[in-house]
Amino acid sequence: MNKYVKLVVAAIMVVGGVFLMFNREIGWGIVCIVLAAIPVLLFYKNEYILLSMWKMRDQDLAKATAWVYKITNFQSQLHRSQYGYYHYLMGLSKAETPLQSEGYMKKALEYGLSMNHDRALAMFNLAAVALSKGNKHEAQKLLNEAKKLDTSGLLTEHYNTMKHQLKMPNMQKHMHNPHMRQRGKYF
Repeated sequence: MNKYVKLVVAAIMVVGGVFLMFNREIGWGIVCIVLAAIPVLLFYKNEYILLSMWKMRDQDLAKATAWVYKITNFQSQLHRSQYGYYHYLMGLSKAETPLQSEGYMKKALEYGLSMNHDRALAMFNLAAVALSKGNKHEAQKLLNEAKKLDTSGLLTEHYNTMKHQLKMPNMQKHMHNPHMRQRGKYF
């Protein structure tokens, strides 16, 4: 549903409430005006984003992904303040393939995330992608930024794992045949 339709519905509910009040139905008029706050709230906080966050909190990634995919055109359905969270949730839904989630996480940080722990998780995912590409310097920089943003310490165990992986040597150059490391060119 287009985000401006919600405001039209709220305006109709307010007008209906005022009409009921003039016709001596004051109680129902107040109920209509109070209920008009729901579409206004959903204008700023999209219902699909809210339901997806709720399912993420319950650790149900499949249903959270299904709710995010119901947003077909994020620019017409979401308020500007929700663009970052749309890309953030899309990136989390594609977290199994880090190279696909990288673009979504960068967009999420570009649009802006209001919560520090969300920014920390986005930075951590970008650090994991940089490490998988073999760019240890960028991964270390992103990991330090994520650690600064994570004030509650939710990702401490993951930071330690990532630090351990950063200390390991980069083996991508020698992955073709590990037995050829010590041999010369001709023997």
